[in-house]
Amino acid sequence: MEHQKNPGTGGRLLVNEPYLTIRHEILDDTLYADWIGEQTEATVREGCERILRFLAAQNCIKLLNDNTFVTGMWSDAAEWVALDWIPRMYQAGCRFLAHVYSPDIYAKLSADKAISFGIKGVMVATFQGRGAGEEWLRAV
Repeated sequence: MEHQKNPGTGGRLLVNEPYLTIRHEILDDTLYADWIGEQTEATVREGCERILRFLAAQNCIKLLNDNTFVTGMWSDAAEWVALDWIPRMYQAGCRFLAHVYSPDIYAKLSADKAISFGIKGVMVATFQGRGAGEEWLRAV
């Protein structure tokens, strides 16, 4: 499947890797993480650590985690995401996470597996499309 990176509305590009782009939107003080392609446990961990560093550095309380272009299963990292990374996001100041599902069933199941471990501190909402996630983050 051919994909395009989400262009966003501007802001500062912080990371531009083949598997992940991260931007800080200054106007809404939100970090945008756009995941691309097949993810492994290693790319999930590496990308999440980069997101965490920028959440802390930019003092962002909101993250849009867009999996629209993710393909395949990344469930090997699901427990780590839920029980290690998200609590550290909370410690870094993040309070709201909008997760945009991939249309790929295996990627969606991986996200659902992470959520099934129980998320504490950070309010997580899931969306079928990016626009709905952006709207929710503007409202909170």
